[in-house]
Amino acid sequence: MSEIRLDRIANQYVIIAPERLRRPNSITASKAPKNKKSNCPFCEGNEHLTPKEIFALRKNEPDMSGWKTRVVPNLYKAVQIEASESSKRDGMFESVPGLGAHEIVIDTSCHSCNMEDLDEIDVQNWLKTIVSRIEDLQKDKRLVYISVFKNVGQEAGATQEHPHTQIIALPVMPKDAIYFLSRNMLYYQRHGRGIVEDILHNEILFKKRLVTQTQSFVAFCPFASSYPFEVMIAPVHNIVSLNRASKKELEELGFLVKSIFAKLAKQLGSFDYNLAFMQAPLNQNFENESHMALLEQNFRFTLRIIPRIYNIGGFELSSGMAINCMEPEECARLLRGEEI
Repeated sequence: MSEIRLDRIANQYVIIAPERLRRPNSITASKAPKNKKSNCPFCEGNEHLTPKEIFALRKNEPDMSGWKTRVVPNLYKAVQIEASESSKRDGMFESVPGLGAHEIVIDTSCHSCNMEDLDEIDVQNWLKTIVSRIEDLQKDKRLVYISVFKNVGQEAGATQEHPHTQIIALPVMPKDAIYFLSRNMLYYQRHGRGIVEDILHNEILFKKRLVTQTQSFVAFCPFASSYPFEVMIAPVHNIVSLNRASKKELEELGFLVKSIFAKLAKQLGSFDYNLAFMQAPLNQNFENESHMALLEQNFRFTLRIIPRIYNIGGFELSSGMAINCMEPEECARLLRGEEI
């Protein structure tokens, strides 16, 4: 029997319909293994194929071999930091230049490594690099919103095989981000707690959707998961952004991320996925200023891992509602390694 569930974070309904799993070709095949290419711009030794690096974890000179992670401007950037802040009106229509930052974090020098293949220190280096970029971009007071995400595999929209993460920082708040801040503030004013805090409390209490837990973080399959084997990781205390986590917490998170990907790979084999952080605004502006003062009390960041193993269709695109062909309770059970 299918169910219609409410995603409390996105404030969207999701249809959980296990019967859909019986459709032919409803689950996409595992992705092909990566083959290292001599002209991969992200591989060690090909530093000359990328723009000048912005940041790197290394002990030698920039733009040379010998790095652990690198950050470079996106060659095909959606926005650029050199743009002006002026606006242009055409009657009722308004536009501004594409101001912002669009960067590529090269996660590792290993071309063929998936997240679960990396050593724990490599995952921690990936997180440390993202933290460094958040802190640097935050210094530019024009930038108020930051998106940190990964697209892995063709089903997830990737165009490069080499493990990498993208960072986009903008001078405006996306409407969904503002909408969540507003709903979260209203929820806090009624209950004295944030939405994610209460979601996490209930997931820990009922346990059936929990995947694993550390001292500082919990990984679970959300009650209203939009995708099969979707996993969310959230801190047990309010940490508004990744750069506000302590060194110990980042180490824990690195361990947990690697562990979750190993569990997903055990169930799915090699799979395409999207990964995204939801974090507090970088800086204050007229859009978010009414929410900033209480963020430490009501907001906590989340990390969402979305395996792209299920084909969406016209209903999802036309309605904005997802149909998930697997119950998150079943996905969590499989990820925990439990027998029926």
